[in-house]
Amino acid sequence: MRDKLLALAALQKVDLDIAALKKNAEVYPREMSELEKQLNAAKASVDAERTKLDQLESQRRTLEQNITDDKDKVRKWEARLTEQRSTREYSALAREIDIAKKGQVTMAEEVQELGRQALVQREVVKAKEADFTVKTKDLVDRIAALRGKLAEVEAQVKVVDGKREVAAREVDGKLLRQYDVVRKKRMPALVPVNHPGTCSGCRMNIPAQRFNTLVASKGIDTCPSCTRIIYAAETLEAPPAK
Repeated sequence: MRDKLLALAALQKVDLDIAALKKNAEVYPREMSELEKQLNAAKASVDAERTKLDQLESQRRTLEQNITDDKDKVRKWEARLTEQRSTREYSALAREIDIAKKGQVTMAEEVQELGRQALVQREVVKAKEADFTVKTKDLVDRIAALRGKLAEVEAQVKVVDGKREVAAREVDGKLLRQYDVVRKKRMPALVPVNHPGTCSGCRMNIPAQRFNTLVASKGIDTCPSCTRIIYAAETLEAPPAK
């Protein structure tokens, strides 16, 4: 039985190594996700400033088109002035022309203001884009480094998986099946019971008779509390030298 336990303990060591590697690697995807969020946020910030600039330029173009259309309308009205037969009609049309020209002046002032705002906004966009370029390089480099580390761990896990296959072949089939059932729920699945009869997995006491049987038989049992496979600690101790 000792040889069977040694084989199972060797397999468990490999499984614990695999679990440790995977546990250590869990941080990399989280860190990459956080960095990608920062990258997306930086891009969104640049896009927001570009949108503001586009809106200012769109408003300016719309006003410029309105001024052009209004001037065409005024020219047509001015041409019709000489056609007016009554002073009342002439005065009404002249008043419309005057209002339209004043509106053109107001729109022209708004165009100038929008042009000034757009000029300021272009500088904001330029600064944001420069900052984004620097930040992107830093974040992309850090993400690439984390992907490299993750790939290294995955390669290590693959190597250790190969060792597990070898170790599993050395374990008694029935014992291996029992071990696999337990390890899917908790690890380590195989634990010693220490004097005066305490499961080293869950720290609960093992009934005295059960513990004495373990010590005498040098076999295995199941912890009544955590269902781990248990054995007396001295079972795997090196035999005394002859």
